[in-house]
Amino acid sequence: MPVTECTPESFDFPPLKRRRIEARFSGGEITSDGGVLLLRQADRRLGLLEAVSAKLPDARDPRYVKHDLLTLLRQRVYALCQGYEDLNVHDQLRGDPALQTATGQDRMLGSAPTLCRLENRMDRKAAIAIHQVLVEQFIASFAEPPEELVLDFDATDDRVHGLQEGRFFHGYYDAYCFLPLYVFCGEQLLVSYLRPSKIDGAKHAWAILALLVRRLRQAWPGVDIIFRGDSGFCRHRMPGWCERHGVHYIVGLARNRRLEAMVEQPMGLIERRQQLTGKKQREFFPLIYRANAWSKSRRVIAKLEVTDKGRNPRFILTNLSGDGQPLYERLYCARGEMENRIKEQQLGLFADRTSAHHGWTNQFRLLLSSLAYVLMESIRRLALHDTELAHAQVGTLRLKLLKIGAVILRNTRRIQFLLSSAFAYQRLFCTVAERLVPG
Repeated sequence: MPVTECTPESFDFPPLKRRRIEARFSGGEITSDGGVLLLRQADRRLGLLEAVSAKLPDARDPRYVKHDLLTLLRQRVYALCQGYEDLNVHDQLRGDPALQTATGQDRMLGSAPTLCRLENRMDRKAAIAIHQVLVEQFIASFAEPPEELVLDFDATDDRVHGLQEGRFFHGYYDAYCFLPLYVFCGEQLLVSYLRPSKIDGAKHAWAILALLVRRLRQAWPGVDIIFRGDSGFCRHRMPGWCERHGVHYIVGLARNRRLEAMVEQPMGLIERRQQLTGKKQREFFPLIYRANAWSKSRRVIAKLEVTDKGRNPRFILTNLSGDGQPLYERLYCARGEMENRIKEQQLGLFADRTSAHHGWTNQFRLLLSSLAYVLMESIRRLALHDTELAHAQVGTLRLKLLKIGAVILRNTRRIQFLLSSAFAYQRLFCTVAERLVPG
């Protein structure tokens, strides 16, 4: 087979039948990211990055500023959505005509050093300001006051491979990492807080819950708020705080000898039934239980399960009324969906690219990923309902809606995106663009 011949001007590849195959970098302004226009449309619909830029300080001398803060934020966040996780790639990406158009520019965008300086000047106040925007975006997403909100809290590992500030060895994850705390309501993100990993997984959760409850009840005084988390968030002050502030809770409760002793009799009956039938047996058993650190007894729901591998009891603590089985299976177990949202951020939008040395820089990078998630989630929520991609994860949305080849023609009168004629989702793309038009 002939060897590919390559020069800076021309590429010759092995022929197809009798036809010669040639390639040249002479096609003009062509991009592989034609779908970035949808991100621009979603951002305009939400006013997301404009709201963020209005809250962040910019101490640069305006006389020497070539790239304003809003443009830099759009450049960085849109690029994350398009699949470009690193700063270094922006030295090439800054010349992409599609990204330039989406950010509102018709010239070279910010370089990697410019974006690096932006990240390194962010601090605690900036992190608070961006979180305020996230919460306000969440509130604005409701046309009418909701009756009930379920706030999912969860911590995860963000593994690191350098000497970043705040990274410690975590025994459970068996790695050096950060321990970010996420808060979601359904598929919408409210909090992404980067923490060192040497702390308890519930550290600062009650302060964040208190701030969220206060703001949400300012917006909707009658809303019923449910706190949901795994057993890592079942700390002795949690139920008392929730009860004093009218917040419902449903959280995992770690097994201990007292709890297991309380269910020994029904567990024995279920175990004998499993041995007779050879099939998995499961029942739900109500308990009134008081831990030593609690001021009073509280309701516990025990899931008593026996399989061919043995006993598998689980416990949840709640102040919600109703039958134990639906509370466990439909409400508590639904928190597992939050793990998919975290995975979307960690893997699909590069929330784990926390390789900077300074802690607040890494927090800002996590929040940039969070802003990218909000944009992608808004496309899914506002424009993809009742479509085949209504529940697609961000990686699928990127592949099928954003990574589109396009020829871009620019003159003084207009900018044309000539999208690929072979694009498989043309009708869906048009539907999404129409649904994202600002109202």
